[in-house]
Amino acid sequence: MSGLKGWVLVLGVLLIVAWGVHRVVSQVEKTTEQLAPLQRMNASLSTQVARALHPTPTIRPDPVTIVHRVRQLARLETVQYTLEKVIVADAGTGEGVWSFLFGDRLLFVAHGQVIAGVDLSKIGPDDVWYEGETLVLRLPPPEIFVVALDNEKSYVYDRETGLLTRGQVHLETEARKAAEKALLEAALEDGILEKARVHAEAFLLRFLHTLGMTQVRIVFATPTPVSGPATPSP
Repeated sequence: MSGLKGWVLVLGVLLIVAWGVHRVVSQVEKTTEQLAPLQRMNASLSTQVARALHPTPTIRPDPVTIVHRVRQLARLETVQYTLEKVIVADAGTGEGVWSFLFGDRLLFVAHGQVIAGVDLSKIGPDDVWYEGETLVLRLPPPEIFVVALDNEKSYVYDRETGLLTRGQVHLETEARKAAEKALLEAALEDGILEKARVHAEAFLLRFLHTLGMTQVRIVFATPTPVSGPATPSP
């Protein structure tokens, strides 16, 4: 009989514990349901604050495109330089205290390309002739086709402005222009036009040999001074 009472007691304790656990779980679920709107509001507020602190730029290109000119090209690009140059641009608003108050100075890291080659569209009937059994081909002098900055890799590393100025609007634009000129000068100093000439001659010799012309000589017209990328004539 005492054993039966013991089992009844144990069963009663288990029922009480189970009921208590059920109450606790129910209370937790109820509290969670009550806090859910607050958690959602907090998450939404956090998202809005993050967007305000780190806004995403919105770019909307104008749907209207104006084509000014379409021109057929026959350019043989034979060499490409990839260069990096550091440009210091100063607004020139004085020194000392004037620079401290009104100065504007930036450090621009320029990354870009210079492409050179030969414009085959300049070859005329008088530029091809035979000397005995040798085909002679006269090519126009090599020239610079492209000088362009890589906008994804070029950036303003640092900019210092005076206390009483917000900086000149066009200073970075001027730095970019100076960077393109510096990249061109560096490529010219390294002999990009001579490399373009050598590569063009080697390429065309291989091409003509594949066509069965075994006796070929290539000459180049007298080069003209180069100050920048070639500008197509209208």
